[in-house]
Amino acid sequence: MKKMMNNELMELLESKCFPQLKKRLDGMNPVDAAAFLDQLPEEKRPLVFRLLDKDLATDVFAQLAPEAGRTLVDSFSDGEAAQMVEELAVDDAVDLLGELPANVVKRILQGTSPQTRELVNRYLCYPDGTAGSIMTAEFTELSARMTVAQAIAHIRSTGQDKETIYTCYVTGPCRVLEGVVSVRELLLARDEQLVEALMDRQVIRAVTTDGQEEVAQLLSRYDLLSLPVVDRENRLVGIVTVDDAVEVLEQEATEDFEKMAAMAPSDDRPYLRTGVVTLARRRIVWLLVLMISGMVTGSILAKYEAAFAAMPLLVTFIPMLTDTGGNAGSQSSTLVIRGMTLGEIRPRDLLAVLWKETRVSLLVGVVLAAVNYLRLVITYPGQEMMALTVSLSLVVTVLMAKTIGGVLPIVARSLRIDPAIMAAPLITTIVDAVSLVVYFSIAHHLLGV
Repeated sequence: MKKMMNNELMELLESKCFPQLKKRLDGMNPVDAAAFLDQLPEEKRPLVFRLLDKDLATDVFAQLAPEAGRTLVDSFSDGEAAQMVEELAVDDAVDLLGELPANVVKRILQGTSPQTRELVNRYLCYPDGTAGSIMTAEFTELSARMTVAQAIAHIRSTGQDKETIYTCYVTGPCRVLEGVVSVRELLLARDEQLVEALMDRQVIRAVTTDGQEEVAQLLSRYDLLSLPVVDRENRLVGIVTVDDAVEVLEQEATEDFEKMAAMAPSDDRPYLRTGVVTLARRRIVWLLVLMISGMVTGSILAKYEAAFAAMPLLVTFIPMLTDTGGNAGSQSSTLVIRGMTLGEIRPRDLLAVLWKETRVSLLVGVVLAAVNYLRLVITYPGQEMMALTVSLSLVVTVLMAKTIGGVLPIVARSLRIDPAIMAAPLITTIVDAVSLVVYFSIAHHLLGV
């Protein structure tokens, strides 16, 4: 149905039926209208965007993909861009300006009000990826000495421009955060009650320098709609809402996925609109690293060339050992990386993870080895020692792979390296080399090759 709607809108655009197109767009949800603009060619976006009503245009702009937002800003005059910044929520305005060149940002901010300029400049100073960089200043602020009636009246008079009014934050002198109260609690209380009697003083909060992923995890863990952000003096400076947290988690998941697939993290440009050279540049570095590290495997094989000549059958089991080891290591690394992303595993849990992965790998390795031994004995009668060599190698390979896969991501986090780097491709390369050394060492002792 959505595809049909977009096709109808495209037909109206191509036939230049602008009044009908405007009518259809004005009746759409801002998210759907933004999705339609995202898929348009760059040269047609400004025309369609200018058909939107002013209020709808602001909501649509806030929902646009970063690339589409940048192309629209390029078509705006400085005055139009400044007006858009004035209309946007502070966090959306900061996201937009953060993608633009410094000289363009300066020109745009010159056309905004002093209050907006001061607020945006303050938010732009927070490092990218921190709570301060994703928070918004549009929150509802109450005083502890207000009555419920006064608080509700205040919400009615100021709530129109707030990001959310469901959760209200109680502040004291110098905007120090004292508590939190929900609109539900206010509506169910008596008019003469004081806010301080209703507010919860045990406030879950973040500091401006906290990582954005940590903030998103707090919102998820405590099932919050918004989270207050304070500075080092516990002064309330902004809030992070659940929609911001969802966006952060999506960005972090995408970045981790790309790193786990041995690619450099990409920007927000869609795949089909990204140039071939750009895609190749993101992939080639890790492919070169893995290719060069893979040469270690070749040197190990060359070292045991005499074993191949003495017993050529040994070579046929190498793919099975390396593939099984790589898969086992990838399983462990994926689970550990996910656990660290969700906050379930921390560097101090290294020994606990090591002990658990050791037991799991022994159980899995023994089962795989038993099945493999029976298969080899049936397939190659009279080659029991060869079957035992392969099976023992399999147990040790799985043990080493799962240990390496479980420990390396934690070590990376301890060294302040993204654990996602220690994922499938790198783990597989390391395990391949280790498994070959183990295999031929066991073969040398048991078979004398």
